[in-house]
Amino acid sequence: MIRMPAGTRILIATEPCDMRKQHSGLAAVVRASTGCSPTHGRIYVFWNRRRDMLKILFRDAHGYCLLAKRLDSDTFKIAVGASSGRSSVEINQEDFAVLISSLKISF
Repeated sequence: MIRMPAGTRILIATEPCDMRKQHSGLAAVVRASTGCSPTHGRIYVFWNRRRDMLKILFRDAHGYCLLAKRLDSDTFKIAVGASSGRSSVEINQEDFAVLISSLKISF
């Protein structure tokens, strides 16, 4: 389980992302899509088109951190899409925990 300070904002992308992107590429996506700097103590969650892989980007005091999770035989149940009209949606820590444990969440 990932522990984070209370009040940490977690943003999940509303569209799939190219999973070949690494730290700098995903940080550029955050800047372009949200207008925010990825250094503001937020966690950003990206997913691929097949919904079997997540990448989680955040920045600590020393630099960017990138976590990846790929499912062997299932998909992440992400009930958010581009139809929301936004590039990202904020989720709470409980929904984040459910998401990375591969259970279904809805927005």
